[in-house]
Amino acid sequence: MSAPAPITPQVVADHGLSPDEYARVRRALGREPNLLELGIFSVMWSEHCSYKSSRLHLAKLPTTGPHVIHGPGENAGVVDIGNGLAAIFKMESHNHPSFIEPYQGAATGVGGILRDVFTMGARPVALMNALRFGRPDAPKMKHLISGVVAGIGGYGNCVGVPTVGGEVDFHPAYDGNILVNAMAVGVARADRIFLSAAAGVGNPVVYVGSKTGRDGIHGATMASADFGADAEEKRPTVQVGDPFTEKLLIEACLELMETGAIVAIQDMGAAGLTSSSVEMASKGGVGIELDMDAVPAREEGMTPYEMMLSESQERMLMVLEPGREEEAAAIFRKWELDFAVIGRVTDTGRMVLRFGGTAVADIPLGALADDAPKYDRPHVPTPPRAPLGPLDFAGDPLEDLRALLASPDLASRRWVWEQYDSEVGADTVQRPGGDAAVVRVHGTPKALAITTDCTPRYCYADPVEGGAQAIAGAYRNLSAVGARPLAATDCLNFGNPQRPEIMGQLVGCIEGMARACRALDFPIVSGNVSLYNETSGPDGSGSAILPTPAVGAVGLLDDWRSAATLAFKAADEDVWLIGAPPSHLGQSIWLRELRGLEEGPPPSVDLAAERLHAEFVREAIANGLVSAVHDVADGGLLVALAEMALAGNLGATLDPLFPDPAARPADWHPFLFGEDQARYVVTTGNSDPFVRLTAERGIPHLHLGSTGGDALLCRPTRSGALLADLRRAHEGFFPALMGGEPAVA
Repeated sequence: MSAPAPITPQVVADHGLSPDEYARVRRALGREPNLLELGIFSVMWSEHCSYKSSRLHLAKLPTTGPHVIHGPGENAGVVDIGNGLAAIFKMESHNHPSFIEPYQGAATGVGGILRDVFTMGARPVALMNALRFGRPDAPKMKHLISGVVAGIGGYGNCVGVPTVGGEVDFHPAYDGNILVNAMAVGVARADRIFLSAAAGVGNPVVYVGSKTGRDGIHGATMASADFGADAEEKRPTVQVGDPFTEKLLIEACLELMETGAIVAIQDMGAAGLTSSSVEMASKGGVGIELDMDAVPAREEGMTPYEMMLSESQERMLMVLEPGREEEAAAIFRKWELDFAVIGRVTDTGRMVLRFGGTAVADIPLGALADDAPKYDRPHVPTPPRAPLGPLDFAGDPLEDLRALLASPDLASRRWVWEQYDSEVGADTVQRPGGDAAVVRVHGTPKALAITTDCTPRYCYADPVEGGAQAIAGAYRNLSAVGARPLAATDCLNFGNPQRPEIMGQLVGCIEGMARACRALDFPIVSGNVSLYNETSGPDGSGSAILPTPAVGAVGLLDDWRSAATLAFKAADEDVWLIGAPPSHLGQSIWLRELRGLEEGPPPSVDLAAERLHAEFVREAIANGLVSAVHDVADGGLLVALAEMALAGNLGATLDPLFPDPAARPADWHPFLFGEDQARYVVTTGNSDPFVRLTAERGIPHLHLGSTGGDALLCRPTRSGALLADLRRAHEGFFPALMGGEPAVA
């Protein structure tokens, strides 16, 4: 046998550890590590697994509430939805793998987030995603879009879980580092939630699912560094997924859960067998001993280093009640999946790995988990943006509307979501295209509303306001369909935290999110942090993404039939604006797309107004006072009206009746395209009870006009647009970009 390779400074650097961190490793062990131990420390201390740059600040987020059963720290968050049921959900990133190999990167992101949910005993019922791409004409971007969409659809469709909505945005900041954030939601019995803490000295540790291969080795470390010129060389660190095996794994795990044989269970996600075994043992305050010879291997001659760091997909680690091994093995044999007893729980507080009858690693678990580095990195706040200067408002607003509806960020996403099966399972009430998806809780009248939201350009201009707006936007989306917001998950995507201005963005966004969560009683129950999302230039300078704290959220409807939709329903209904008349154009889509400017502060977030207006909208929906509801967001009021008209194939005439004629805007562009917050557009066939309720609740409201016809008319500007023309503009972007072809692998 050859002598072990020496641990040189270059080997340490190749494992993503700093000299100071390596010194900590040596102190923790009381000796030099071998290569296997170094590899284990490298993945467990990576940003992806340890959150070493963000843990200090994540503690500021509120995580408890009346509906919360389990908050952060488990595989996913758990909230009570009544009738003995719970919703289990989480969002996480697969950004770096998706840039390197878009199909498999996106597909395995879906597979990983599904495992986080069914690991806890839930049957997955819905998938969402939040995607950010660079300029549509940037090199490789069409290939990346096609591959990511195909990967999401290919995995979700095959595993039989509907993909019910999400986001797709474009900006040059994502040219060299796209974002692929996946969210999954499941439903479980509230009294049968499975946790990850190992227990019971002597209890067997079992491996189930697919065999371990050499794909994905050092994936967690790769996801904790920025991209350089060698990005393509990292392709071997991208995992390969098999949705058909995942489907079998779901069914086998849920069947075994019914037997009561499971003590603890953990998905083998980032860092694979290393993270799953370390997390289970450390959470349980126990030790763990693994026999590497017993690990099911897909390839000949695999070393313990490769087995421990592989991120092969569709694998789980469990601790079973003693004596239940054969019962469990029979279930996994039935589903044609691997099952192997690979270790046992100990009382040593250490991870011991054996191979060929010899101990090849012996590490104190505290050093890998709770004692992992935690940094208070230097950070500087983002300077406030100067107010907008005078703007040129020349031009027909309806022509501006056509241009906005055709722009990458506002064009129809039909080409994207038609690649996804959004109705498998037969419980989808609202498909993609609305403010939130709505999925029935099977066997009950209830439904879950699910959404994702974030406006990165706001976060870049003012991280605190942008972070608050991401939470408020998700809260509004749920309220717009009539759902009571329960809780949120997040996926915090940022650049290199060692740059103080980037760390300042992260700290500011968390501050704004925390403020909004507290004001709205809307806790964060799970999440993920993805850092180093930037591309290094030849001179070492970094080009970071926009700060993107994506928020996923879940709300509850007591009766799915009461859910509101955004489509205009009938002619001659009154159209109302809930909230103050808009005027804020800073950081708006109109300013960027029509004037080529990304300037000014973002709109401010009045959290008291957000809560008041959302509660009013939910009450109006519950009482049947409104026929259509839509959150006003990107593009402003006129875009919201156009989306409602196109959804209902019914026009409207806009002729606002301001209570004070002097309050009518001197120029209509800020009113039509301003992105002020806490606003909704609603329609009603009987305005009297609606107006009475606004007066009782103290809700600002403005009569905008009425529905009818085949055009969108704006009387104050003496202009109009046929819905057919608007639809052509709205539907044209993606087919033109992708050549009219569906996404392919």
